Amino acid sequence: YDLKNANRDARINVKLVSVAGVGTVAAGVTKGYADVVLIAGHDGGTGASPLSSIKHAGLPWELGIAETHQTLVRNRLRSRVTLQADGQMKTPRDLAVATLLGAEEWGIATAALVVQGCIMMRKCHTNACPVGIATQDRVLRGRYSGQVEHVVNFFTMMAEGLREIMAELGFRTIDEMVGQTQCLKVRENLDHWKVQYVDLSPLLHKAEPYPGDTLYQSVAQKHLIDDIIDRRLIEDANAALEKRQPVELSYEIENTDRSVGAMLSNEISKRYGSDGLPEGTVRVKFTGSAGQSFGAFTARGVRFELEGDANDYFGKGLSGGELVVYPDRRAPFNPRENIIIGNVAFFGGTGGEAYVRGVAGERFCVRNSGVTAVVEGIGDHGCEYMTGGCAVILGEVGRNFAAGMSGGVAYVLDRSGALEGRCNPEMVKLGPVTDPEEIARLKGLVQKHHDATGSDVAKELLDDWDRALQEFVRVMPVDYERMQGYMRQVREEQGLEDEYEIAVAAFDLHLKKLAESKATA
Repeated sequence: YDLKNANRDARINVKLVSVAGVGTVAAGVTKGYADVVLIAGHDGGTGASPLSSIKHAGLPWELGIAETHQTLVRNRLRSRVTLQADGQMKTPRDLAVATLLGAEEWGIATAALVVQGCIMMRKCHTNACPVGIATQDRVLRGRYSGQVEHVVNFFTMMAEGLREIMAELGFRTIDEMVGQTQCLKVRENLDHWKVQYVDLSPLLHKAEPYPGDTLYQSVAQKHLIDDIIDRRLIEDANAALEKRQPVELSYEIENTDRSVGAMLSNEISKRYGSDGLPEGTVRVKFTGSAGQSFGAFTARGVRFELEGDANDYFGKGLSGGELVVYPDRRAPFNPRENIIIGNVAFFGGTGGEAYVRGVAGERFCVRNSGVTAVVEGIGDHGCEYMTGGCAVILGEVGRNFAAGMSGGVAYVLDRSGALEGRCNPEMVKLGPVTDPEEIARLKGLVQKHHDATGSDVAKELLDDWDRALQEFVRVMPVDYERMQGYMRQVREEQGLEDEYEIAVAAFDLHLKKLAESKATA
Protein backbone atom coordinates (compact mmCIF):
# COMPACT_ATOMS: atom_id res chain seq x y z
CA TYR A 1 0.00 0.00 0.00
CA ASP A 2 1.63 3.19 -1.17
CA LEU A 3 0.73 5.95 1.29
CA LYS A 4 2.38 8.68 -0.76
CA ASN A 5 0.28 7.89 -3.83
CA ALA A 6 -2.91 6.83 -2.05
CA ASN A 7 -4.95 9.81 -3.27
CA ARG A 8 -3.14 10.61 -6.48
CA ASP A 9 -6.09 9.49 -8.60
CA ALA A 10 -8.65 11.41 -6.52
CA ARG A 11 -9.46 14.85 -7.93
CA ILE A 12 -11.30 17.81 -6.45
CA ASN A 13 -13.76 19.00 -9.08
CA VAL A 14 -15.55 22.35 -8.86
CA LYS A 15 -18.45 23.17 -11.18
CA LEU A 16 -19.09 26.83 -12.02
CA VAL A 17 -21.80 28.35 -14.19
CA SER A 18 -20.67 30.51 -17.07
CA VAL A 19 -21.39 34.08 -15.93
CA ALA A 20 -19.61 37.41 -16.00
CA GLY A 21 -16.83 37.29 -13.41
CA VAL A 22 -16.54 33.51 -13.33
CA GLY A 23 -12.79 33.81 -13.92
CA THR A 24 -12.31 35.44 -10.53
CA VAL A 25 -14.20 32.63 -8.83
CA ALA A 26 -12.19 30.03 -10.75
CA ALA A 27 -8.96 31.66 -9.60
CA GLY A 28 -10.17 31.43 -6.02
CA VAL A 29 -11.05 27.74 -6.13
CA THR A 30 -7.76 27.01 -7.89
CA LYS A 31 -5.92 28.69 -5.02
CA GLY A 32 -8.05 26.45 -2.79
CA TYR A 33 -6.41 23.40 -4.42
CA ALA A 34 -9.14 22.45 -6.90
CA ASP A 35 -7.78 20.00 -9.47
CA VAL A 36 -10.52 20.54 -12.06
CA VAL A 37 -12.72 23.56 -12.77
CA LEU A 38 -15.80 22.87 -14.90
CA ILE A 39 -17.45 25.79 -16.70
CA ALA A 40 -21.07 24.89 -17.47
CA GLY A 41 -22.92 26.70 -20.24
CA HIS A 42 -26.45 28.06 -20.05
CA ASP A 43 -28.00 25.54 -22.41
CA GLY A 44 -26.73 22.31 -20.85
CA GLY A 45 -28.72 19.71 -18.94
CA THR A 46 -31.84 17.82 -19.89
CA GLY A 47 -34.15 20.79 -19.51
CA ALA A 48 -36.08 19.24 -16.61
CA SER A 49 -35.87 22.53 -14.70
CA PRO A 50 -38.18 25.49 -14.15
CA LEU A 51 -38.70 27.54 -17.30
CA SER A 52 -37.14 30.58 -15.67
CA SER A 53 -33.95 28.62 -15.02
CA ILE A 54 -33.80 27.19 -18.53
CA LYS A 55 -34.20 30.60 -20.13
CA HIS A 56 -32.22 32.83 -17.81
CA ALA A 57 -29.48 30.85 -16.01
CA GLY A 58 -25.93 31.54 -17.14
CA LEU A 59 -24.18 32.48 -20.37
CA PRO A 60 -22.78 30.44 -23.29
CA TRP A 61 -19.86 28.26 -22.24
CA GLU A 62 -17.63 29.99 -24.80
CA LEU A 63 -17.72 33.21 -22.77
CA GLY A 64 -17.05 31.45 -19.48
CA ILE A 65 -14.19 29.32 -20.78
CA ALA A 66 -12.45 32.27 -22.44
CA GLU A 67 -12.69 34.47 -19.34
CA THR A 68 -11.61 31.70 -16.99
CA HIS A 69 -8.65 30.61 -19.09
CA GLN A 70 -7.39 34.19 -19.54
CA THR A 71 -7.81 35.01 -15.84
CA LEU A 72 -5.96 31.87 -14.74
CA VAL A 73 -3.11 32.56 -17.17
CA ARG A 74 -2.76 36.17 -15.97
CA ASN A 75 -2.63 35.00 -12.34
CA ARG A 76 -0.11 32.22 -13.06
CA LEU A 77 -2.63 29.56 -12.04
CA ARG A 78 -3.47 27.89 -15.36
CA SER A 79 -0.76 25.24 -15.14
CA ARG A 80 -2.15 24.05 -11.78
CA VAL A 81 -5.68 23.20 -12.86
CA THR A 82 -7.56 21.29 -15.55
CA LEU A 83 -10.28 23.29 -17.28
CA GLN A 84 -13.44 21.55 -18.44
CA ALA A 85 -16.34 22.80 -20.54
CA ASP A 86 -19.85 21.48 -21.02
CA GLY A 87 -23.21 22.63 -22.31
CA GLN A 88 -24.86 20.97 -25.33
CA MET A 89 -21.62 19.93 -27.04
CA LYS A 90 -22.62 17.75 -29.96
CA THR A 91 -19.93 17.85 -32.65
CA PRO A 92 -16.14 17.55 -32.93
CA ARG A 93 -16.13 21.23 -33.88
CA ASP A 94 -17.56 22.10 -30.45
CA LEU A 95 -14.69 20.23 -28.80
CA ALA A 96 -12.14 21.99 -30.98
CA VAL A 97 -13.54 25.46 -30.23
CA ALA A 98 -13.61 24.71 -26.50
CA THR A 99 -10.00 23.55 -26.61
CA LEU A 100 -8.80 26.60 -28.54
CA LEU A 101 -10.56 28.85 -26.03
CA GLY A 102 -8.78 27.14 -23.13
CA ALA A 103 -10.39 23.83 -22.10
CA GLU A 104 -8.57 20.50 -22.21
CA GLU A 105 -11.52 18.37 -21.10
CA TRP A 106 -15.18 18.35 -22.14
CA GLY A 107 -18.47 17.06 -20.84
CA ILE A 108 -20.80 15.42 -23.35
CA ALA A 109 -24.00 14.23 -21.70
CA THR A 110 -27.14 15.31 -23.53
CA ALA A 111 -25.84 14.09 -26.88
CA ALA A 112 -24.91 10.76 -25.30
CA LEU A 113 -28.44 10.46 -23.92
CA VAL A 114 -29.91 11.14 -27.36
CA VAL A 115 -27.69 8.40 -28.79
CA GLN A 116 -29.28 6.02 -26.25
CA GLY A 117 -32.77 7.04 -27.37
CA CYS A 118 -33.57 10.15 -25.30
CA ILE A 119 -36.24 12.28 -26.98
CA MET A 120 -35.86 15.28 -24.63
CA MET A 121 -39.32 15.05 -23.09
CA ARG A 122 -38.15 17.04 -20.02
CA LYS A 123 -39.57 14.37 -17.69
CA CYS A 124 -36.38 13.26 -15.96
CA HIS A 125 -37.52 14.52 -12.55
CA THR A 126 -40.96 12.83 -12.68
CA ASN A 127 -39.88 9.16 -13.03
CA ALA A 128 -41.99 9.07 -16.21
CA CYS A 129 -39.36 8.93 -18.96
CA PRO A 130 -41.26 7.48 -21.97
CA VAL A 131 -38.16 5.80 -23.44
CA GLY A 132 -37.04 4.14 -20.20
CA ILE A 133 -33.80 6.03 -19.52
CA ALA A 134 -34.45 8.26 -16.50
CA THR A 135 -36.96 6.12 -14.62
CA GLN A 136 -37.24 3.25 -12.16
CA ASP A 137 -40.67 2.20 -13.45
CA ARG A 138 -40.35 -1.37 -14.72
CA VAL A 139 -42.88 -0.91 -17.53
CA LEU A 140 -41.16 2.22 -18.82
CA ARG A 141 -37.70 0.68 -18.46
CA GLY A 142 -38.88 -2.10 -20.73
CA ARG A 143 -39.09 0.45 -23.53
CA TYR A 144 -35.37 1.20 -23.41
CA SER A 145 -33.85 0.45 -26.81
CA GLY A 146 -30.34 1.85 -26.45
CA GLN A 147 -27.19 -0.20 -26.95
CA VAL A 148 -23.74 0.28 -25.51
CA GLU A 149 -22.30 0.01 -29.03
CA HIS A 150 -24.18 3.18 -30.01
CA VAL A 151 -22.49 5.17 -27.25
CA VAL A 152 -19.08 3.69 -28.08
CA ASN A 153 -19.50 4.56 -31.75
CA PHE A 154 -20.63 8.10 -30.94
CA PHE A 155 -17.60 8.90 -28.78
CA THR A 156 -15.29 7.21 -31.28
CA MET A 157 -16.66 9.42 -34.04
CA MET A 158 -16.32 12.53 -31.83
CA ALA A 159 -12.69 11.70 -31.08
CA GLU A 160 -11.95 10.90 -34.71
CA GLY A 161 -13.53 14.15 -35.86
CA LEU A 162 -11.50 16.14 -33.36
CA ARG A 163 -8.33 14.34 -34.49
CA GLU A 164 -9.00 15.41 -38.08
CA ILE A 165 -9.47 19.06 -37.04
CA MET A 166 -6.24 18.91 -35.04
CA ALA A 167 -4.43 17.55 -38.08
CA GLU A 168 -5.73 20.39 -40.24
CA LEU A 169 -4.48 22.94 -37.70
CA GLY A 170 -1.14 21.19 -37.17
CA PHE A 171 -1.55 20.12 -33.55
CA ARG A 172 -0.25 16.74 -32.39
CA THR A 173 -1.70 16.80 -28.87
CA ILE A 174 -4.55 18.43 -26.99
CA ASP A 175 -2.05 20.22 -24.73
CA GLU A 176 -0.51 21.95 -27.75
CA MET A 177 -3.95 23.09 -28.87
CA VAL A 178 -5.22 24.55 -25.57
CA GLY A 179 -5.58 28.34 -25.63
CA GLN A 180 -4.40 28.84 -29.21
CA THR A 181 -7.13 31.33 -30.05
CA GLN A 182 -5.25 32.64 -33.10
CA CYS A 183 -6.70 29.62 -34.92
CA LEU A 184 -10.19 31.06 -34.48
CA LYS A 185 -11.53 33.92 -36.56
CA VAL A 186 -14.81 35.75 -36.90
CA ARG A 187 -16.94 34.79 -39.90
CA GLU A 188 -17.20 37.58 -42.45
CA ASN A 189 -20.08 36.24 -44.50
CA LEU A 190 -22.80 37.14 -41.99
CA ASP A 191 -24.89 40.14 -43.05
CA HIS A 192 -27.33 40.31 -40.15
CA TRP A 193 -27.46 43.87 -38.79
CA LYS A 194 -26.82 42.81 -35.20
CA VAL A 195 -23.51 41.17 -36.10
CA GLN A 196 -22.05 44.57 -37.02
CA TYR A 197 -22.01 45.58 -33.37
CA VAL A 198 -20.58 42.35 -31.88
CA ASP A 199 -16.91 42.65 -30.87
CA LEU A 200 -15.36 39.24 -30.23
CA SER A 201 -11.80 40.47 -29.74
CA PRO A 202 -11.92 40.00 -25.91
CA LEU A 203 -13.14 36.45 -26.44
CA LEU A 204 -10.38 35.65 -28.97
CA HIS A 205 -7.56 37.37 -27.10
CA LYS A 206 -4.62 35.01 -26.66
CA ALA A 207 -3.27 35.01 -23.11
CA GLU A 208 0.48 34.52 -23.12
CA PRO A 209 1.90 32.47 -20.23
CA TYR A 210 4.68 33.72 -17.96
CA PRO A 211 8.07 32.02 -18.40
CA GLY A 212 7.91 28.55 -16.92
CA ASP A 213 4.10 28.40 -17.01
CA THR A 214 1.91 26.55 -19.52
CA LEU A 215 -1.52 27.09 -21.06
CA TYR A 216 -2.67 23.67 -19.84
CA GLN A 217 -2.49 21.70 -16.60
CA SER A 218 1.09 20.57 -16.13
CA VAL A 219 1.70 20.84 -12.37
CA ALA A 220 -0.12 18.72 -9.78
CA GLN A 221 -1.77 20.61 -6.94
CA LYS A 222 0.01 20.21 -3.62
CA HIS A 223 -2.84 19.07 -1.42
CA LEU A 224 -2.34 19.59 2.28
CA ILE A 225 -3.80 16.13 2.87
CA ASP A 226 -0.47 14.62 1.85
CA ASP A 227 1.14 15.67 5.14
CA ILE A 228 -1.62 15.21 7.73
CA ILE A 229 -1.33 13.26 10.98
CA ASP A 230 -3.39 10.37 9.61
CA ARG A 231 -0.60 9.50 7.18
CA ARG A 232 1.72 8.95 10.13
CA LEU A 233 -1.03 7.22 12.08
CA ILE A 234 -1.60 4.67 9.33
CA GLU A 235 2.12 4.05 8.93
CA ASP A 236 2.82 3.78 12.68
CA ALA A 237 -0.22 1.54 13.26
CA ASN A 238 0.68 -0.84 10.44
CA ALA A 239 1.09 -3.78 12.84
CA ALA A 240 -2.47 -3.28 14.08
CA LEU A 241 -3.86 -2.89 10.56
CA GLU A 242 -2.10 -5.91 9.12
CA LYS A 243 -1.82 -8.31 12.06
CA ARG A 244 -4.23 -6.91 14.68
CA GLN A 245 -1.35 -6.42 17.07
CA PRO A 246 -1.89 -3.79 19.82
CA VAL A 247 -0.02 -0.52 19.33
CA GLU A 248 0.35 2.58 21.52
CA LEU A 249 1.23 5.91 19.91
CA SER A 250 1.52 9.55 20.94
CA TYR A 251 1.50 12.81 18.96
CA GLU A 252 1.41 16.55 19.40
CA ILE A 253 -1.69 18.09 17.81
CA GLU A 254 -2.70 21.59 16.64
CA ASN A 255 -6.02 23.13 15.71
CA THR A 256 -5.05 23.00 12.03
CA ASP A 257 -5.12 19.19 12.30
CA ARG A 258 -8.68 18.42 11.21
CA SER A 259 -10.62 15.14 10.96
CA VAL A 260 -7.83 13.33 12.79
CA GLY A 261 -8.46 9.60 12.70
CA ALA A 262 -10.89 9.54 9.77
CA MET A 263 -8.39 8.07 7.30
CA LEU A 264 -7.10 5.56 9.86
CA SER A 265 -10.66 4.37 10.48
CA ASN A 266 -11.19 4.14 6.73
CA GLU A 267 -8.23 1.78 6.49
CA ILE A 268 -9.69 -0.34 9.28
CA SER A 269 -13.14 -0.49 7.68
CA LYS A 270 -11.68 -1.44 4.28
CA ARG A 271 -9.91 -4.40 5.87
CA TYR A 272 -12.33 -5.54 8.57
CA GLY A 273 -15.67 -3.91 7.79
CA SER A 274 -17.96 -2.73 10.56
CA ASP A 275 -16.48 -5.28 13.00
CA GLY A 276 -13.31 -3.21 13.21
CA LEU A 277 -10.44 -4.31 15.44
CA PRO A 278 -10.50 -5.88 18.92
CA GLU A 279 -11.06 -3.36 21.69
CA GLY A 280 -7.98 -1.30 22.54
CA THR A 281 -5.92 -2.45 19.55
CA VAL A 282 -4.93 1.10 18.58
CA ARG A 283 -4.41 3.45 21.53
CA VAL A 284 -3.27 6.98 20.71
CA LYS A 285 -2.47 9.82 23.10
CA PHE A 286 -2.67 13.37 21.70
CA THR A 287 -1.49 16.53 23.43
CA GLY A 288 -2.57 20.01 22.37
CA SER A 289 -5.58 21.71 20.74
CA ALA A 290 -7.34 19.58 18.15
CA GLY A 291 -9.04 21.08 15.10
CA GLN A 292 -12.49 20.37 13.75
CA SER A 293 -13.89 16.83 13.60
CA PHE A 294 -11.33 15.25 15.92
CA GLY A 295 -11.99 11.50 16.00
CA ALA A 296 -14.46 11.63 13.10
CA PHE A 297 -15.85 8.19 12.16
CA THR A 298 -13.51 6.46 14.64
CA ALA A 299 -13.83 2.70 14.12
CA ARG A 300 -14.05 -0.09 16.65
CA GLY A 301 -10.75 -0.97 18.26
CA VAL A 302 -9.43 2.62 18.26
CA ARG A 303 -9.06 4.68 21.44
CA PHE A 304 -8.08 8.35 21.17
CA GLU A 305 -7.09 10.20 24.32
CA LEU A 306 -6.70 13.98 24.06
CA GLU A 307 -5.04 16.05 26.74
CA GLY A 308 -6.04 19.57 25.81
CA ASP A 309 -9.19 20.74 24.01
CA ALA A 310 -10.98 20.27 20.71
CA ASN A 311 -12.97 22.30 18.19
CA ASP A 312 -16.41 21.73 16.65
CA TYR A 313 -17.73 18.36 15.42
CA PHE A 314 -15.78 16.39 18.02
CA GLY A 315 -16.46 12.69 17.38
CA LYS A 316 -18.59 13.32 14.28
CA GLY A 317 -19.95 10.04 12.97
CA LEU A 318 -18.26 8.07 15.76
CA SER A 319 -18.51 4.45 14.61
CA GLY A 320 -17.57 2.24 17.53
CA GLY A 321 -14.34 3.74 18.81
CA GLU A 322 -13.60 5.41 22.13
CA LEU A 323 -12.76 9.09 22.66
CA VAL A 324 -11.45 10.64 25.88
CA VAL A 325 -10.67 14.32 26.38
CA TYR A 326 -9.57 16.26 29.44
CA PRO A 327 -7.78 19.60 29.95
CA ASP A 328 -4.01 19.95 30.01
CA ARG A 329 -2.73 18.82 33.39
CA ARG A 330 -1.16 22.26 33.86
CA ALA A 331 -4.35 24.20 33.00
CA PRO A 332 -5.37 26.47 35.89
CA PHE A 333 -9.11 26.63 35.06
CA ASN A 334 -11.93 24.51 36.46
CA PRO A 335 -13.07 22.03 33.74
CA ARG A 336 -16.67 21.93 34.94
CA GLU A 337 -16.97 25.67 34.23
CA ASN A 338 -15.18 25.83 30.88
CA ILE A 339 -15.89 24.59 27.37
CA ILE A 340 -13.46 21.83 26.38
CA ILE A 341 -15.02 20.72 23.07
CA GLY A 342 -16.90 22.80 20.51
CA ASN A 343 -20.36 22.68 18.92
CA VAL A 344 -22.16 19.72 17.32
CA ALA A 345 -20.17 16.99 19.07
CA PHE A 346 -20.99 13.40 18.04
CA PHE A 347 -23.12 14.53 15.11
CA GLY A 348 -24.56 11.43 13.45
CA GLY A 349 -22.60 9.02 15.66
CA THR A 350 -23.60 5.37 15.27
CA GLY A 351 -21.63 3.66 18.06
CA GLY A 352 -18.81 3.90 20.56
CA GLU A 353 -18.16 5.70 23.82
CA ALA A 354 -16.81 9.12 24.77
CA TYR A 355 -15.82 10.75 28.05
CA VAL A 356 -15.41 14.52 28.17
CA ARG A 357 -14.08 16.24 31.28
CA GLY A 358 -15.46 19.71 30.78
CA VAL A 359 -18.35 21.47 29.06
CA ALA A 360 -19.42 20.97 25.44
CA GLY A 361 -20.82 23.64 23.11
CA GLU A 362 -24.22 23.74 21.43
CA ARG A 363 -26.08 20.90 19.68
CA PHE A 364 -24.36 18.18 21.66
CA CYS A 365 -25.24 14.70 20.27
CA VAL A 366 -27.38 16.12 17.48
CA ARG A 367 -28.65 13.20 15.37
CA ASN A 368 -26.76 10.76 17.56
CA SER A 369 -28.02 7.25 16.89
CA GLY A 370 -25.73 5.02 18.96
CA VAL A 371 -22.96 6.81 20.85
CA THR A 372 -22.75 6.71 24.64
CA ALA A 373 -21.27 10.02 25.78
CA VAL A 374 -20.54 11.51 29.21
CA VAL A 375 -19.94 15.26 29.56
CA GLU A 376 -20.00 17.83 32.37
CA GLY A 377 -22.34 20.38 30.81
CA ILE A 378 -23.63 21.45 27.39
CA GLY A 379 -24.96 24.49 25.53
CA ASP A 380 -28.29 25.02 23.74
CA HIS A 381 -30.15 22.46 21.63
CA GLY A 382 -28.57 19.41 23.27
CA CYS A 383 -29.63 15.95 22.02
CA GLU A 384 -31.45 17.55 19.09
CA TYR A 385 -32.99 14.97 16.71
CA MET A 386 -31.29 12.18 18.67
CA THR A 387 -32.50 8.72 17.58
CA GLY A 388 -30.43 6.38 19.76
CA GLY A 389 -27.53 6.06 22.14
CA CYS A 390 -27.12 7.53 25.60
CA ALA A 391 -26.06 10.97 26.83
CA VAL A 392 -25.01 11.48 30.45
CA ILE A 393 -24.73 15.17 31.34
CA LEU A 394 -23.13 15.89 34.71
CA GLY A 395 -23.97 19.58 34.72
CA GLU A 396 -26.17 22.33 33.29
CA VAL A 397 -27.88 22.13 29.91
CA GLY A 398 -28.88 25.00 27.61
CA ARG A 399 -32.32 25.83 26.32
CA ASN A 400 -34.35 23.76 23.85
CA PHE A 401 -32.93 20.50 25.15
CA ALA A 402 -34.18 17.28 23.46
CA ALA A 403 -35.95 19.06 20.59
CA GLY A 404 -37.01 16.44 18.06
CA MET A 405 -35.46 13.66 20.16
CA SER A 406 -37.15 10.46 18.98
CA GLY A 407 -34.83 7.81 20.41
CA GLY A 408 -32.12 7.06 22.92
CA VAL A 409 -32.02 8.29 26.51
CA ALA A 410 -30.40 11.15 28.39
CA TYR A 411 -29.55 11.40 32.09
CA VAL A 412 -29.10 14.97 33.32
CA LEU A 413 -27.71 15.97 36.72
CA ASP A 414 -30.28 18.69 37.46
CA ARG A 415 -29.10 20.21 40.73
CA SER A 416 -30.60 23.64 39.98
CA GLY A 417 -33.99 22.31 38.90
CA ALA A 418 -33.81 24.29 35.66
CA LEU A 419 -34.05 21.34 33.25
CA GLU A 420 -37.84 21.32 32.93
CA GLY A 421 -37.87 24.95 31.81
CA ARG A 422 -35.07 24.39 29.33
CA CYS A 423 -36.35 21.12 27.86
CA ASN A 424 -38.50 20.89 24.73
CA PRO A 425 -41.35 18.63 25.93
CA GLU A 426 -42.91 17.92 22.54
CA MET A 427 -41.55 14.36 22.18
CA VAL A 428 -40.02 13.46 25.56
CA LYS A 429 -40.96 13.08 29.19
CA LEU A 430 -38.90 13.69 32.30
CA GLY A 431 -38.70 11.43 35.30
CA PRO A 432 -36.46 9.95 37.98
CA VAL A 433 -34.07 7.06 37.45
CA THR A 434 -35.69 4.13 39.27
CA ASP A 435 -35.03 0.97 37.25
CA PRO A 436 -32.22 -1.08 38.90
CA GLU A 437 -30.62 -1.91 35.56
CA GLU A 438 -30.62 1.74 34.53
CA ILE A 439 -29.17 2.78 37.87
CA ALA A 440 -26.36 0.24 37.53
CA ARG A 441 -25.65 1.37 33.98
CA LEU A 442 -25.64 5.05 34.93
CA LYS A 443 -23.29 4.47 37.86
CA GLY A 444 -21.03 2.37 35.66
CA LEU A 445 -20.76 5.20 33.09
CA VAL A 446 -19.94 7.76 35.79
CA GLN A 447 -17.26 5.39 37.10
CA LYS A 448 -15.82 4.95 33.60
CA HIS A 449 -15.80 8.72 33.21
CA HIS A 450 -13.79 9.09 36.41
CA ASP A 451 -11.37 6.31 35.45
CA ALA A 452 -10.79 7.74 31.96
CA THR A 453 -10.52 11.45 32.77
CA GLY A 454 -9.87 11.76 36.50
CA SER A 455 -13.01 13.91 36.77
CA ASP A 456 -13.59 15.47 40.20
CA VAL A 457 -17.28 15.82 39.33
CA ALA A 458 -17.58 12.08 38.85
CA LYS A 459 -15.68 11.42 42.08
CA GLU A 460 -18.05 13.64 44.09
CA LEU A 461 -21.05 11.80 42.67
CA LEU A 462 -19.62 8.35 43.34
CA ASP A 463 -18.64 9.27 46.91
CA ASP A 464 -22.29 10.07 47.71
CA TRP A 465 -24.13 8.07 45.07
CA ASP A 466 -27.48 7.67 46.85
CA ARG A 467 -27.91 11.43 47.14
CA ALA A 468 -26.56 12.06 43.65
CA LEU A 469 -29.02 9.60 42.14
CA GLN A 470 -31.92 11.70 43.43
CA GLU A 471 -30.63 14.67 41.41
CA PHE A 472 -30.53 12.83 38.08
CA VAL A 473 -33.43 13.31 35.65
CA ARG A 474 -34.18 10.74 32.99
CA VAL A 475 -35.16 12.19 29.61
CA MET A 476 -36.87 9.60 27.43
CA PRO A 477 -38.84 9.95 24.17
CA VAL A 478 -42.41 8.79 24.77
CA ASP A 479 -42.80 6.68 21.61
CA TYR A 480 -39.31 5.23 22.00
CA GLU A 481 -40.11 4.10 25.55
CA ARG A 482 -43.32 2.49 24.34
CA MET A 483 -41.45 0.55 21.66
CA GLN A 484 -38.82 -0.51 24.19
CA GLY A 485 -41.64 -1.95 26.30
CA TYR A 486 -43.01 -3.84 23.30
CA MET A 487 -39.54 -5.27 22.61
CA ARG A 488 -39.19 -6.49 26.20
CA GLN A 489 -42.62 -8.06 25.97
CA VAL A 490 -41.73 -9.84 22.74
CA ARG A 491 -38.50 -11.19 24.21
CA GLU A 492 -40.29 -12.59 27.24
CA GLU A 493 -43.36 -14.01 25.47
CA GLN A 494 -41.83 -15.27 22.23
CA GLY A 495 -38.28 -16.06 23.36
CA LEU A 496 -36.73 -14.24 20.39
CA GLU A 497 -33.03 -13.41 20.38
CA ASP A 498 -32.33 -11.95 16.96
CA GLU A 499 -32.55 -8.14 17.19
CA TYR A 500 -34.13 -7.78 13.76
CA GLU A 501 -36.84 -10.34 14.54
CA ILE A 502 -37.49 -8.66 17.86
CA ALA A 503 -37.88 -5.25 16.19
CA VAL A 504 -40.29 -6.64 13.57
CA ALA A 505 -42.37 -8.44 16.18
CA ALA A 506 -42.43 -5.33 18.38
CA PHE A 507 -43.65 -3.21 15.47
CA ASP A 508 -46.38 -5.74 14.72
CA LEU A 509 -47.42 -5.58 18.36
CA HIS A 510 -47.49 -1.79 18.13
CA LEU A 511 -49.80 -1.97 15.10
CA LYS A 512 -52.04 -4.42 16.92
CA LYS A 513 -52.30 -2.14 19.96
CA LEU A 514 -53.00 0.82 17.70
CA ALA A 515 -55.81 -1.04 15.94
CA GLU A 516 -57.32 -2.08 19.28
CA SER A 517 -57.27 1.48 20.56
CA LYS A 518 -58.99 2.74 17.38
CA ALA A 519 -61.64 0.00 17.63
CA THR A 520 -62.32 0.95 21.25
CA ALA A 521 -62.62 4.62 20.33
